[in-house]
Amino acid sequence: MKIHIMGASCAGSTTLGKALAQQLGWSYLDTDDYFWLPSTIPYTQKRDPSERKAMLLADFEATDNAIVGGSLVSWDDSWLTKFNLVVFLRIPHEIRMQRLDAREAERYGDHIFTDPVRVQLYKDFRDWAKGYDDNTTNGRNLNVHLQWLERFQCPVLKIEGDTTVAERMNRVLKAMKTL
Repeated sequence: MKIHIMGASCAGSTTLGKALAQQLGWSYLDTDDYFWLPSTIPYTQKRDPSERKAMLLADFEATDNAIVGGSLVSWDDSWLTKFNLVVFLRIPHEIRMQRLDAREAERYGDHIFTDPVRVQLYKDFRDWAKGYDDNTTNGRNLNVHLQWLERFQCPVLKIEGDTTVAERMNRVLKAMKTL
């Protein structure tokens, strides 16, 4: 079985995906690990699209059961037929932005406030993420995701609100039983 978990940045896709993968003993594949090249300053150098797709596809096809976390919306349409279930997470904007600020501070510490390069990267990332819900971000935003979800050839489970990881896991496990 193959499951895709997606939503805005800091909606909880990675947390849910890793928790489910651990409980089920499945592989967890995070799109960020394929999208971004390893670099001194993380998340600043994009991998070539054909290379990232080939890498993810190889890992995806190497296992019978996998969870892919993160957005595939701009990768290509072939992903629309590869999953048995898609889970879309949406939480209130204010909570999501608080999570984003906390995560960035945890990852990078005071550098996001003191190092000029990190300050600008943090500001740019925050501005990009902030525009998701009101669709002012180009590329990955709520409208783009909702349109993408309509195109999947499998069931889509939408989980909205500030629910716990356990509640989300229970909803996904229940949906899996109906497949």
